[in-house]
Amino acid sequence: MKLRIAAFMAAAFALFGLAACAHLAMRPSGGMKGPLRVCEANPRYFADASGRAIYLTGSHTWNNLVDMGESDPPPAFDFPKYLDMLTGLSHNFIRMWTWELSSWDTAANREKKARRHFVRPLVYARTGPGLALDGKPKFDLNRFDSEYFQRLRDRVAMARDRGIYVSVMLFEGWGVQFIKDGWKGHPFNGNNNINGVEADANGDGIGTEVHELGNRAITELQERYVCKVIDTVNEFDNVLYEISNENHPASTPWQYHLINFIHEYEKTKPKQHPVGMTFQYKGGQNADLFASPADWISPNPDGGYRDNPPPADGKKVILNDTDHLWGIGGSRAWVWKSFTRGHNPIFMDPYDDSVLEAHPNLDVHGVRKNMGYTLSYARRMNLTAMTPHGELASSGFCLANPGKEYLVYLPTSGTVTVDLSGASRRVTLEWLDPKTGQTREGEMVWVAGKHTFDSPFPNDAVLYIRE
Repeated sequence: MKLRIAAFMAAAFALFGLAACAHLAMRPSGGMKGPLRVCEANPRYFADASGRAIYLTGSHTWNNLVDMGESDPPPAFDFPKYLDMLTGLSHNFIRMWTWELSSWDTAANREKKARRHFVRPLVYARTGPGLALDGKPKFDLNRFDSEYFQRLRDRVAMARDRGIYVSVMLFEGWGVQFIKDGWKGHPFNGNNNINGVEADANGDGIGTEVHELGNRAITELQERYVCKVIDTVNEFDNVLYEISNENHPASTPWQYHLINFIHEYEKTKPKQHPVGMTFQYKGGQNADLFASPADWISPNPDGGYRDNPPPADGKKVILNDTDHLWGIGGSRAWVWKSFTRGHNPIFMDPYDDSVLEAHPNLDVHGVRKNMGYTLSYARRMNLTAMTPHGELASSGFCLANPGKEYLVYLPTSGTVTVDLSGASRRVTLEWLDPKTGQTREGEMVWVAGKHTFDSPFPNDAVLYIRE
């Protein structure tokens, strides 16, 4: 009887595999097994303490840590509701955004209707005496805003309880460079702090030097802040770090320094976490990311990461981020192309359009849903053994453990030929329609070399083959 029940359960799971797994994946993953580290067996991914490969994917948005809005103070961001969306879509990763300026003028984003957003809380306490350029009390760079760090800790904990990994962003470089008069709202502007600190060394009113190594006193203040962040969240297993969002290329030595600083400081702490370096805008080179001491990177479009991602070779864990490829963009095809080439796709999500608005032709929900679909497959597969093998599928997009499992993406409807020469017994087929989420079971195939399969869907499709 037990054997018959087991056989029935196995057949049922084969028939309803994706739907069942997707349902389970919507639940919190439970206790995380230690901080992530680069997977030794397959360094395209991270691994937990058990050695199991962990694939990361999910939606991040600008105000998921600091509040942003057109009123002053800005409306509070509903973080539990945001987590509900993420878990409902089976996401397991976010970048948790910081912001260094006291406001954001969206004219720099070429929005049709430019808006000024106020931002709070910021890292440093506004104690005065005296007023900053925005008419509020000046910052004391020797005192942190307790609300900022309590919120950071609380939200990392809430994300952990939902099975979501969090990359804590430490600095933000895009706003310093591109927001008109943005430097007037920065704590390291000499007019805005009581400590006599002025980071704009050349007096051009931009202040990009704040993210360089030219002033040791400023670097020491930043190191003190980094230590405060680490002390706040070191106990959590779901933490990663990101040095800064889209700094200028001259920040490279500064970012390398801070990556090494974090690695060294965390050696003195109970837990060690991965550190990331992301695309430097404008003019940054992906080569600087790959040459960095970072554990993970997010590249720019050079090399095809937007339309035809190169196969990940394991030199770095790659979180392929639409933020650095389009700004606001992406598609379900991009999700599957990234996944089958060994990357971890993540999405810069306009969310409720309260900060920046989505482009009219962007299928936001399609991108979100398909990241969840990829995570469901990643959890079903022996991901540790899965590597890009575009040569095994005529479509060129195939993640495989040859002879055992194959996940193939067809960018267009039609047929695909898959080389199953390494398999030793019959295999089962499952088709997914990325547009609708529907699955269909295909006929079993007795393996013998290459096979051509006809997609049952009128658009793009995913084919999952396993022994």
